[in-house]
Formats: sequence, C-alpha cells, structure tokens
Amino acid sequence: MKYSKNVLETIGNTPLVKINVITKDIPALVLAKVETTNPGNSIKDRMALKMIEDAEKDGRLKPGGTIIEGTSGNTGMGLAIAAVIKGYKCIFTTTDKQSKEKVDALRAFGAEVVVCPTDVEPEDPRSYYSVSSRLVNEIPNSWKPNQYDNPSNAVAHYEQTGPEIWEQTGGKITHLVVGVGTGGTISGTGKYLKEKNPNIKILGIDTYGSIFKKLKETGIIDKNEIYPYITEGIGEDFLPQNVDIDLIDHFEKVTDKDAAVMTRRIPREEGIFVGNSAGSAMAGIMQMKHMFKEGDVVVVIFHDHGTRYLGKMFNDDWMRDRGFLEVKKPKAIDLIKNHKDKKLITVAPETPISDAVALMTKYNISQIPVMNGHEIVGSLSDNYVFSQLILNDALKQGVVSTLMQKPFPVVDGNASLEDVSKQITRENSAVLVKDLGGSVHIITKHDIIEAISN
Repeated sequence: MKYSKNVLETIGNTPLVKINVITKDIPALVLAKVETTNPGNSIKDRMALKMIEDAEKDGRLKPGGTIIEGTSGNTGMGLAIAAVIKGYKCIFTTTDKQSKEKVDALRAFGAEVVVCPTDVEPEDPRSYYSVSSRLVNEIPNSWKPNQYDNPSNAVAHYEQTGPEIWEQTGGKITHLVVGVGTGGTISGTGKYLKEKNPNIKILGIDTYGSIFKKLKETGIIDKNEIYPYITEGIGEDFLPQNVDIDLIDHFEKVTDKDAAVMTRRIPREEGIFVGNSAGSAMAGIMQMKHMFKEGDVVVVIFHDHGTRYLGKMFNDDWMRDRGFLEVKKPKAIDLIKNHKDKKLITVAPETPISDAVALMTKYNISQIPVMNGHEIVGSLSDNYVFSQLILNDALKQGVVSTLMQKPFPVVDGNASLEDVSKQITRENSAVLVKDLGGSVHIITKHDIIEAISN
C-alpha cells in the first residue's frame, strides 16, 4: 500500500504546467509551478514546516508551545496544519486588507486570528508585526517564526523548490519569475538554480506601493514609494532579511488592476484556479515578454489557490467598486433586472376597458400588453386610453380590443441599449423581451433612464 503517514508528508513535488493561451504571443515556453496541490493550497507549506522543524531541533519551540506569527494568511495556514499534527497552539496577526476567506481558513484549523490595520508603519504598536512581537513576549512558552527574517524560510526553497524545478525542466530553465514578499521563495529557489547555472535570470514581481524595485535599482529605501496597495502576498515597506536583492536580476512592478484582471483570466483561460500573486506574476511576464526568446524556458510560481479570493478578485461587485472591471453597456435582458421576478401584467382583447384602467391605476403602470392566449396581439398605453375616453366617455363600457394599439415590439435579450431606445417612440411606449426561460418582460422609458443613470 502507498499512503502518507500524515498530511505533512504530502508537501512538495508540485506539478509544472504549461501556460498555453495567455502567453500565446511569447516565443518562450512558459511553465507554472502550481503550488496549490500542497495540503494548505500554497507554497508557504514548505517553509512553514521547515521553520517549525528547525525550531524544534534547536529548542526554540518546545512541546505544547504556542506559535505566534504575523501572516497574510498562507504562512499561517502552513503553520496551522503543522501545528495540528504536532500538537501546538497558534495565534496569528494579519491585516485588514487580507481576504475574509484567508482569515476564516486559519480559524478552521483552530487558530486564533487578530486582525490589525494595514495603513500603519511596521513600528506602530497596532501593526501586525508589532502585535505579534508583543504577544510572543506576553504568552509563556511561545515562539515567533518571523518568516521575514528566519533563514529557514529561504532554506526550505533551496532544499525543495529549486531542486524540483531543476529536475522537472531537465536543467533547461532560463528564467524564474516569482512574486516577492518575504523573499524566501525567490531567494532560496534562485540561489539553488544559480548554483546550477549562473546564467539563469531571477525576475522578481513587485507592486506599486512597495520598495523592492527602486531599492534594487538605486540602493535606496524610498519612503515616498510606500503607500497602500490592494495586491496581496507580494511587496513590502521594509527589506526582509530573506530578500537577497543581489541575487535578483530584475524587479517588475505590476499595478493592482493588472494583477486583479490577470488573476481572473488564469482560471478562465488556463483552467488553473490560483490567487492574486499568481495574477501579478503572469501580468509581469506579459510586461516582460520582450525579454524572452525562442528556446527560453520560463518558470513562474503560482503561489496559492483562488478560493481565498472569492470575495475579492473573483467578485464582480468588488472589482467594479475599484474600477478594475470595464463597465459594459447594458443589454435588453439587463434592463429588466429590477422586475424580472415579477409576472408581466397583461389583458385580453375581451377585457373591459374599465378593468384595464383599474389595473393601470392599481399597479401604477403606464402600458399593458394585450395577449390572446400566448400571442401578443396589441397594447394599451395610458396616454392614448385617457385621451380617447375624454373624447368619448361611452368607451368605458367597451372592451380592450376597441381601443388597443399595435403590439409592443419584441427584442432579443442581447439587443443593445441603443437598439432598445430606438424602438421607444411617441407612438410606441414600451418594448418586450423574452428571458432564457421563455417568460416575457416589459421594458419602459423608466427602465432605460434607470440604466443610464447607473
């Protein structure tokens, strides 16, 4: 029988998958190291276990201890999984910009999570760095891994990720592309690969609001470069000890919008459900495509799983609120969204005029389709009916067929707003549209005005 003694033995040996659609205009072979197959669905499982095991060996982490760490979620998940197997407690501090899914996932493993403000200096006592440091001093038998400065972080990737990529590419890798946060992945993996072949280019992905790119190019940590950003998992406002700036050949900055849009493209075009840092990395590759040539083998790290961003990058409303989605002009079917669940009010040709007028008054509507069974045979509009009744009061005693006008035109659900608008004239006050279920709905001037206003 082949089985793992516990879930920790399933960490690593993640697949390398060719990117086909997004990179079709790039002459190089682009391969994604898909780290979502780790038990915590991220690359951070590797270094979390390594940090714990190294701390156990030298006595920093003792039996029954409490692990306290500042994390954006993925490192915490790796630590929490290992803690479950090894019998430790966990307390994590994180920022309020992290997705709710990440926080909920940590709590699912029994961890306590303290959410701290994002827009404060690292030295601020409210920051998630400072809060974790304070807690480790207050809680007996506790240990802070400090993933930013703990060398075990980079060592894990030197011992595992680097050798895996070298073996999987048969030593043909020419470029490694990694989003840079704590620096452990790019520095550990990059160090191993450069030892195998010094010509391999190590390309770091940075975000606007982070210091890495300018620091690499000028040697200066520019405080003016630091400002809040949305992208998760990469970028920093200080230099972690695990970031080996000299090892990294180039930093490419990617905007929040480009990262978010690309994050959505990856599952739709490649069938790989990954998170925001993967989107940043792929967007960076597309910006750097002039750097790749025929015969190159580009490996990009896909850090974590898309399920952690369902309330953010994969939520249309969230994307629209930040201006990350193009606002599409509504189609006919979109114009009925506020009343698509309501049954269309109609009258038959033999319905008394008085009943039709009563319906208009009761439901505060200005027009009614006239239907004979399932066939649309005419229409009534309030302006026309009332004008005729004023001229001839006796018409009140008649039936709809004596006053009805031509049927409202029927448009396809995909008809544009402009096409629908052209159908509504002085003589014709509404348009009908069928939904996918075959139900008929009415579009009025009010629906069009509301769509334009929004």
